Amino acid sequence: MHRRGAGIAAIKNKNLAQARYKDKGTEIAEGQVAQMAKQMETFKVHLENFASQHKEEIRKNSEFRVQFQEMCASIGVDPLASSKGFWAEMLGVGDFYYELGVQIVEVCLATSHRNGGLIGIEELRDRVVKSRGKKSQDISIDDLLRAIKKLKVLGNGFSVITCGRSYMVQSVPGELSMDHTSVIQQAQVCL
Repeated sequence: MHRRGAGIAAIKNKNLAQARYKDKGTEIAEGQVAQMAKQMETFKVHLENFASQHKEEIRKNSEFRVQFQEMCASIGVDPLASSKGFWAEMLGVGDFYYELGVQIVEVCLATSHRNGGLIGIEELRDRVVKSRGKKSQDISIDDLLRAIKKLKVLGNGFSVITCGRSYMVQSVPGELSMDHTSVIQQAQVCL
C-alpha cells in the first residue's frame, strides 16, 4: 500500500505540529530570558557590593579605577553614564570626571596661547595634577581620556589625536588634515 502525504488531514497535522514547536520554542526562550534576568540581577547586586566595599580604592587608585571600569564595560555597565545614577552616588565617579573635565578645559585654555591648542597628554596630566594639589586622588591618562570623552557633549572643541604610543589633545575646534597629523607624529618621534 502506498502512503500519501498530501491531503487536508496531513496539512492540518503539519500545521498543528508547527504550532506546538513554536509554542515550545517560545516557552524555552521565555525560561532562558527569565534565567538570564535573574543572573544579571544577582551579578548587579554582587557588583554593587564590590563597589561599596572598594569605594575608596576606586576613588583614589587610578589603576584600580581603570580595571573596575573595564570590568563594568565588559558586561555593558557604564558607571559614568549619568551623574544622577547609582554609580555616581555610590562612587562619586560622575562628579570626578566632570570636575576633571573642567580642569582639563582650564589647563587647555591657559596654555593655548603657547601651544596653539595642542597639548601632549603627559603635559596635560602633569598640569592637571599640579592644579589639583598634593592631597587629591591620582590621575591617570585613562582618566583624562574618559573626561575628554565626556567633553564631547559640548561640541567639537576637544578631541584626542593618537601620535604613536602617546596622545595629543586638541582644544581648538577644527579638523586636522592627514598632513597635520603626520607632522605631529614625526615631531613626537623626534622628541
